[in-house]
Amino acid sequence: MTEQSNPTLLPKSGSRVSVKKLKTAARATAYQKEWFMGLKERVAAGEPLAVVNADVPQEILRAMDIPYVVNQWWSSVCSAKQKAPYYLDLLNEKGYRQDLCRYCSLALASSFDPEPEKGPWGGLPKPTVAITRLTCDSQAKIFELLAREYGVPFYPLENTVPLQIPDEWWTKASRNWDELFEPHRLDLLVEDFKGLIRFLETNTGKTFSETRFKKVMSLVNEQAEYNKKTRDLIAKTVPAPVSITDTVQTVMVPQWQRGTEWAVDIARSLYEEVSELVERGESANPNERVRLAWVGRGLWFNLGFYQHFEKKYGASFIWSIYLGLAADAYARYGEDPLRTLASRFVGMEDMLHMPPWNSDWYVKEAKLNKIDGVVHLISDSCTQGAGGTYFIKKAFEDAGIPVLQLRADPVDARSWDDSAMIQELEQFLEERVKVKPE
Repeated sequence: MTEQSNPTLLPKSGSRVSVKKLKTAARATAYQKEWFMGLKERVAAGEPLAVVNADVPQEILRAMDIPYVVNQWWSSVCSAKQKAPYYLDLLNEKGYRQDLCRYCSLALASSFDPEPEKGPWGGLPKPTVAITRLTCDSQAKIFELLAREYGVPFYPLENTVPLQIPDEWWTKASRNWDELFEPHRLDLLVEDFKGLIRFLETNTGKTFSETRFKKVMSLVNEQAEYNKKTRDLIAKTVPAPVSITDTVQTVMVPQWQRGTEWAVDIARSLYEEVSELVERGESANPNERVRLAWVGRGLWFNLGFYQHFEKKYGASFIWSIYLGLAADAYARYGEDPLRTLASRFVGMEDMLHMPPWNSDWYVKEAKLNKIDGVVHLISDSCTQGAGGTYFIKKAFEDAGIPVLQLRADPVDARSWDDSAMIQELEQFLEERVKVKPE
């Protein structure tokens, strides 16, 4: 979720710098460093810092004015800055296994650096607290070890599983979530959130403001509505006005800034800029003959990979989970703000990783966006990311959409073979999608 750098460091002829066409994308990317440097100044001045997992309710931290860094965001920055191999080597030298989930353990790995100031943008400051949700077997231990390494308290949030399988969850999530999620799941998460607030007040000295919290929730909804309008506009426009090279970062950077006016402004700016492109009849790839979806996490060390196939095959990656989820999974409306927030997170892992929640939604999104072929990135080191892959593939193929399951790690360049991956995808395009090079 940041710009590429030092592409020559990637083994086996790797990284290509992605070419961004949107001014909003450039603004969002540039803002990351500015924000991070400001965060470091606040921490240096004595303010607390939380390191949190992506599925932790950051809206609570925002309402309490507690600076935070998202574990997976930091992983993407380290990967794009080509620091991941160095950090992961440190992790392995400490005796941790080679196939430990790299996406979620990079923050832990970077904590072992004897010269942390040489990390991206001067390195990650020492946190005050560490918070995760118990959404897989590794999360608790990774964050427990991270907290131990820094000598800070750790708060684990519980995770529950559904007893029912809903039809078309995306039609209910924003306003009818009380019909979508069982009451006992919401009840438990609300109590867990109350415990988190007490934990934060005790360990940071900050206080929770319900007035500010309601404002944060309103801003998140406003951001999500713009994301939905952008997704829908891209879906119906052929050729697509933008590709995921522009939308992934432009959506994800403000996602980690949810609840701020800046994040709403970026979401609005993205929609307006895409609308202007459509009005002018401009497209990301005028040669578009094939529309592709990228299912799974972004290839953070090699974002230019997506653009390689545009000229040769007229194949454009126009859909990713990032804008899709931002459009369908985040907006929440309700009278009780804490319970409404619980509804945002209680089913997030189901929507992402549990068939048929995820597989049905993927197929819906593929049809909406007129997708001709799907590339599904599978990271075998991640139990969540690798789970349900059979059912995802079957759902697409039952819908008549060919799928390529590409096995690679989204942040670890050490095992990436660029020429082999290109060959595999080109073969898929020619043999399964039935498009020939020009």
